Amino acid sequence: MPVQIRIAQDPAADEVLSSDPFALLVGMLLDQQYPMEHAFRGPWKILDRFGTLAPDAIAAAEPEAFADLCSTPPAIHRYGRSMAGRVQQLAAVVRDRYDGRAEAIWTEARDTPDLLTRLRDLPGFGDQKARIFAALLGKRLDVRPAGWQEAVGPYAEDGSYRSVADVVDAESLAKVREFKQAAKAQAKAKDAAAKPSASSAASSAH
Repeated sequence: MPVQIRIAQDPAADEVLSSDPFALLVGMLLDQQYPMEHAFRGPWKILDRFGTLAPDAIAAAEPEAFADLCSTPPAIHRYGRSMAGRVQQLAAVVRDRYDGRAEAIWTEARDTPDLLTRLRDLPGFGDQKARIFAALLGKRLDVRPAGWQEAVGPYAEDGSYRSVADVVDAESLAKVREFKQAAKAQAKAKDAAAKPSASSAASSAH
């Protein structure tokens, strides 16, 4: 990977993300209901404790022992045990479908729709996560199949601070966090505004 990934804001963890494509996938998997920089430190914690990030080894690990390893403080995630299972599922898919090579998911994709389909099919990746990861690939790793920006949507915008794809240092991390908090507050306000009108509609129906 020609570009140094700096999402974890920790030199050792970022080095793992920069040198191991599977680590980057695992970080993206863990990036939910948890601060993003801590999520992306998860692969380094697994490597440090398990000794390898090889997908075949992780997929073959005894589930309870692997869950113990992932949930030991500092855990890889707020929900360390359940996420350990997701990491093993992800490792099994990479082992079985991509011959253990995580980067094959994007280097061998025929086009942008194929790339997004491959990402959506991964355990723990929905449509939004697939598009954010595609934006990360495009912006940081220069993986840019034709039409990727249109398919990825706002996450592909230059100069935006919408997602982990835009994190390159502490300042951009703070800006992405601000954007997410503002979006969450806006969604809550919309929700609150919709409730009274819904209840008044219900009462007028009686």
